[in-house]
Amino acid sequence: MSSDRTQVVSPAKSANVTPAVEVEHITKIYRLYGDPRDRLKEMLLGRFGRRFGRDFLALEDVSFELGPGERLGLIGPNGSGKSTLLQILAGTLAPSLGEVRINGRVAALLELGSGFNPEYTGRENIYLNASLHGLSREETDHRFDAIASFADIGGFLDQPVKTYSSGMFMRVAFAVTTSVDADVLLIDEALAVGDIFFTQKCFRHLHSLIEQGVAIILVSHDMNAVSQFCNSVLLLHHGRTTFHGDPTVGIRTYYAIERTGAVRPASESTGAEPQMDTDRDSDIPDWPGPDAFLPLDRIESIGSGARCTAIAICDDQGEPARVFEMGQTAVFFFEFVVDDDLDVPMAGVEIFNERNIVVHGKNSLQHGALGPEAASHGARVRVRQSIALSVAAGQYSFALGLATITAADAAIAGELSYESLLPRVRTVLVVANAGTFSVGGRRRGQVLPFHGLCDLEGDSRLVVLHQHDPSALTESRTT
Repeated sequence: MSSDRTQVVSPAKSANVTPAVEVEHITKIYRLYGDPRDRLKEMLLGRFGRRFGRDFLALEDVSFELGPGERLGLIGPNGSGKSTLLQILAGTLAPSLGEVRINGRVAALLELGSGFNPEYTGRENIYLNASLHGLSREETDHRFDAIASFADIGGFLDQPVKTYSSGMFMRVAFAVTTSVDADVLLIDEALAVGDIFFTQKCFRHLHSLIEQGVAIILVSHDMNAVSQFCNSVLLLHHGRTTFHGDPTVGIRTYYAIERTGAVRPASESTGAEPQMDTDRDSDIPDWPGPDAFLPLDRIESIGSGARCTAIAICDDQGEPARVFEMGQTAVFFFEFVVDDDLDVPMAGVEIFNERNIVVHGKNSLQHGALGPEAASHGARVRVRQSIALSVAAGQYSFALGLATITAADAAIAGELSYESLLPRVRTVLVVANAGTFSVGGRRRGQVLPFHGLCDLEGDSRLVVLHQHDPSALTESRTT
């Protein structure tokens, strides 16, 4: 096993509870061939030592335990072996080495629509899929009304599922799978399909299953869902266990792999990366270390006269972060290298929601943080911008911008209208897809402190007029 692997003791093991899932040293090897005919050649000539294919190690020596009522998030980059491991747990794929023990019945929601016949109606597929999960027709009859009610697709239930949207497909599949009296539930990305209301309904139902002692393994690229729902994570990278333990640390390690393509412990700082200078000796004293910065190979820059050379997003403690709670402060750090001489530089951040709506945008000039009167060729413009994420839970992306304005116009900017100021600002560079982050509900205090897109400042006053004495007021006021 890898020397940098972090292990965790299963609560089930420490409490002497029979684990719901026991995985011991699972390895999966696939034999790959460049041409389908090579498989036949190897069958015929293999006994003479001829080989026409190669081995691919999809999983290597993976072990873990999961107790009743526990929730494991299975995370990792694409191709890390997550779906392979889930198929082995579901029993649809045999391991090459190792052993899996499931104590009870398994229900799996893997590839969307697996086990469904597209020509059958939703009603017919409910019976078909339920039988694949081991339910008799009588048991399905008993559960049918509850399944149909949970799916809530109305008259479409009697239409062929080939006419369904992906969201409708998921509604029926989830309703059937979770109706099975399972001890272990496997879910592979299915909750990423469908509207937010049904997703919330699914998670409410999952919590009720957890209270009944159902163990759940969730595969997802939605780190917000993993952080909020799971009490442990297993991080796979190149088929190996890289981390097993606390979700916060595991997610941070996952993002480190995304940034660098290599495994780094979440608290460990490494050497500077070649595309940027992250020297802490700057006018921004809390400029983060190299490990905090995002890769720049996928950004889309629009404009000329400068280059974006560093982007990082941290929490208010200065730790790299991509998952926040509602109201928590995110701190954006970024740097531009100037190629053409500029007047007064100004820079800012724009935040977009999943519908590409601008939720927030503000620059250094609007913050009253005026730069020097000029930035010459080769200068580095570094920016630290903190934003209180008083926004709805969800996935967000952010863009960065660098612009310039003359010193004379900057001096009177506060007195100009938006229409008068805008023509005086010259955009130099826009980084359209600088990065992403997610926001989830609070873990302490009021979980949902507001409704809607964002939390706007204001106050509230409530007065009750009693019928027996209109002059007697009971007042509640908040600010």
